[in-house]
Amino acid sequence: MKKQIVILAVSLLLLGSVSIFAQEVKSNGNIQLTENSIDNYLVGLNSNNLGLRISSAYFLGEYKISEAIIPLMKMLNNEKSEEARIIAALSLVKIGTGKAVYAVKQASDFDKSERVRNLCAKFYSSFTYAENEKEKTL
Repeated sequence: MKKQIVILAVSLLLLGSVSIFAQEVKSNGNIQLTENSIDNYLVGLNSNNLGLRISSAYFLGEYKISEAIIPLMKMLNNEKSEEARIIAALSLVKIGTGKAVYAVKQASDFDKSERVRNLCAKFYSSFTYAENEKEKTL
């Protein structure tokens, strides 16, 4: 019984210290990311593991991390895997800056894969439609 109480007390101390020594947090909608987690996603883009690269690209787009635009553009242009290029394009459109969206537009015209070109065209078209609808409501 004493052992369990000691373990519980140590656990509570550790949880308390985590909140004291927390890193700077970026708020993005309802999600809060630390600089360390953003750095980990960016490192994941350069991994040898395809699944990790794709997952990192997806979450960088979901959280609209603008620091990821150049690495995602590199992924869109140089990745061998069609799936990875598609996720990079989707993430770039989700981030939504002019440079990011233009890269997807270019991929819709020049990617070597018809599948990637078609999906990039759809992503670009969807983005421009949404932007036009926003302007109409203003």
